[in-house]
Amino acid sequence: MSPGLLTTVQDLGRIGFGRFGIAPSGALDRVAMRIGNLLVDNPESEAVLEITLPGFRAKILTDVVVALTGADLGLHINGEPLGPWRSYRLCPEDILSLESLNNGCRSYLALGGGLLVPEVLGSRSTNITSGFGGLDGRPLRSGDIIKVDSPQHYLHAGGRKFDLNAVPSYCNDWELRVVMGPQHEHFQGESCNRFLNAVYQVTAKSDRTGVRLHGPRMIISEGQPESIISEGIISGAIQIPGDGQPIIVLGETVSGGYRKIATVISADIHLLGQVLPGDRVQFQAVNPREARQALWRLEEGIGRFRDSLM
Repeated sequence: MSPGLLTTVQDLGRIGFGRFGIAPSGALDRVAMRIGNLLVDNPESEAVLEITLPGFRAKILTDVVVALTGADLGLHINGEPLGPWRSYRLCPEDILSLESLNNGCRSYLALGGGLLVPEVLGSRSTNITSGFGGLDGRPLRSGDIIKVDSPQHYLHAGGRKFDLNAVPSYCNDWELRVVMGPQHEHFQGESCNRFLNAVYQVTAKSDRTGVRLHGPRMIISEGQPESIISEGIISGAIQIPGDGQPIIVLGETVSGGYRKIATVISADIHLLGQVLPGDRVQFQAVNPREARQALWRLEEGIGRFRDSLM
């Protein structure tokens, strides 16, 4: 195996350990991860390989069904280009490779039967910073062998397809819906308006901890303290550090002492796993009711696909 830039084992993450300073980790694009698992007949929560950018290459050692979802990184099997968002039955000696960046940032490779790595605190997700979970708590390396649990029982799932019309659009211009708060009132009124009307650019310093943006500087209102007490934080929270440039928090962070001007809604968080440096981001404010409706619509779409496989 050649893992490319960064490949880790991820699932839905380890929830409930924030009070101990343990980040949830998990797949950044959980919609793509869940669909990939459904394509190979796994439970939606099963661990997969999260692959960042092209360069991944692996030799198949047994009969297995696989599916690649998320970013289109130029899937090839034995040198033949194939489309993502469907499942394929592969045989020993087949070569799976990702050879080009067509859209998005991260692909998810699901294997029928799931990955045989131990659970740590209820999850198989890799926490790179703390060095646990996944495969020995680290990204994959050249020569690693990933074992699959009883792959022969999942071969029937080969040939499944997800409706390409329902695939999220991974573009270079992103409009992310947000709910304002919890400290948006700490910023000058003009700053809040600027935040919702500006176009921000994703910087090269973005990673699994957060998406760093560059654009109009957010200015704290007069009379506000220089900093706030650190508190628990969730994925999608948009922090404003001292330089006034927004950071969208992702799954490797559990607390923060910067003000949060807004939070990306749950229905759009999966898109954050697909933004690339240089992409442009705009924010649209919605109310909590609209945010809940958007999540319901997203889950209904996944549910319809799940039902179609029964």
